[in-house]
Amino acid sequence: MSVISIVIGEKYYNKDPQSSELGRNIVSSAIELIDELGFEQFTFKKLAESINSTEASIYRYFDNKLKLLVYLATWYWAWIEYMIDFKTFHIQDSEDKLREVLRIICHVDENIGSIDLAGLNLNALRRVVDTESDKTYLTKQVDEINSQGLFKGYKGLCHKIALIIEAINPKYPYAHALVSTVLEASHQQAFFSLHLPSLTEISRDSDTSIEEQVHDFLLSTVLKLIK
Repeated sequence: MSVISIVIGEKYYNKDPQSSELGRNIVSSAIELIDELGFEQFTFKKLAESINSTEASIYRYFDNKLKLLVYLATWYWAWIEYMIDFKTFHIQDSEDKLREVLRIICHVDENIGSIDLAGLNLNALRRVVDTESDKTYLTKQVDEINSQGLFKGYKGLCHKIALIIEAINPKYPYAHALVSTVLEASHQQAFFSLHLPSLTEISRDSDTSIEEQVHDFLLSTVLKLIK
């Protein structure tokens, strides 16, 4: 599969990080550093030191670390949406399409690992989304961020999947609520299995991968609900 370039709108940054080597280095290094330290301990000062640059150079791209996290989460969900479009384009049956969507969301699709994302560590980015993406909206700034349209991509992804559910059962009244719950559960259940195991039956000690267990749980839940 050829290299994929994900384009994020200019409202997410001051200067497009994909337009320069420094910008791309900021993004890739931020993913690695947040994955290693956690969002609370991550700072632009530490990021600048890791790339042998200055804090001022990072601020030319992003106003603050929350905006950077929103950018990373938006990039991830835009990539998921791309994969959904790519893998379901020729699938006509809505239930088969939904099954494939859940495979993509839960990372059990066999082609995901073969994709070249231009130097980005997809596994690290997914861990960042698993552990930190809730912080993009569980903040006092959520209404301000939303008014700037910075959740538009995530909302669009939810709506796209909700349309598939409505095609399966037009009478099901909670398509968007179900999709947003599934998207959150797809990373929360994986996180719980590793860090808060008493909150889930998904187990790191199972012969089946965590991704497959989460997929089986979500698939059975969603199909039972909408039917």
